[in-house]
Amino acid sequence: MTKALIAAGHQITIATRGQTADPYGDAVSRIRFDRADEAGIAAAFRGHAYDVIADKIAYSSNDVRRLLEHVSCGRYILMSSAAVYGKMRENTPESDFDPAQYPLRWCERADADYAEVKRQAECAAVQYASKNRMQVTAVRYPVVIGAHDYTKRLYFYAACIRNGTPMQIDDPDARLSLIHEQDAGNFLAHIADTAISGAVNGCSDGDISVREILAHLEARLGRKAILRSDGTAAPYNGYPAFATLDTAIAKQTGFRFSDIRKAVSETLDGYCAALA
Repeated sequence: MTKALIAAGHQITIATRGQTADPYGDAVSRIRFDRADEAGIAAAFRGHAYDVIADKIAYSSNDVRRLLEHVSCGRYILMSSAAVYGKMRENTPESDFDPAQYPLRWCERADADYAEVKRQAECAAVQYASKNRMQVTAVRYPVVIGAHDYTKRLYFYAACIRNGTPMQIDDPDARLSLIHEQDAGNFLAHIADTAISGAVNGCSDGDISVREILAHLEARLGRKAILRSDGTAAPYNGYPAFATLDTAIAKQTGFRFSDIRKAVSETLDGYCAALA
């Protein structure tokens, strides 16, 4: 996201705890803050105003409240999640969760499960938008894949096949939406320049099943997956027969997502090369 915004000529400020180095040098400004420290937030952002804030680390309603009470912006882009939908369906539309109609509860990240605290973050953003005439966009992504995925969900399948580890997979034919890390960053940069408000889904184009993932790995590694009821539970267990997103709104802005099969194949091939 940051690379794309710099390339587009924007003035960028990165606001983090400052514990991880970034590669942008003098191309960006930096603010150090801890969003759990409200007094620190007030001091860090005093006198600052922004056209757009892209908030990628808001995990609860209190995260949103503490920030927006002390920094002004014309537009607030919240990195939300497809988890807000609860049980997804085929081509899940944004209308399946409406934060304007959902009861707001002030909470911290540890106060509920991930899906619920993300719902509350959206609710808080909508409440502040109505009070302050601020434009809000809530970007809802499914699981992010790619070489930098620290959760290593796809890597799990590659490692199990490579090592002969039995896996327990509850529905290998469930259809899933995923998003490649490049799509995830580039789409956020794209909508920073696009007049779109409300919720918007984003995912790589198409859908895929775990069975297709296993078939690609088996061909690449020359080994068969071992599926057993007593095997290690796989990362994508618990999904319904369809857990896919409708991206019509995103595509209306002119953005084109990459093909999911190409994205998955390239990610898996990288894992296979590392395992070899």
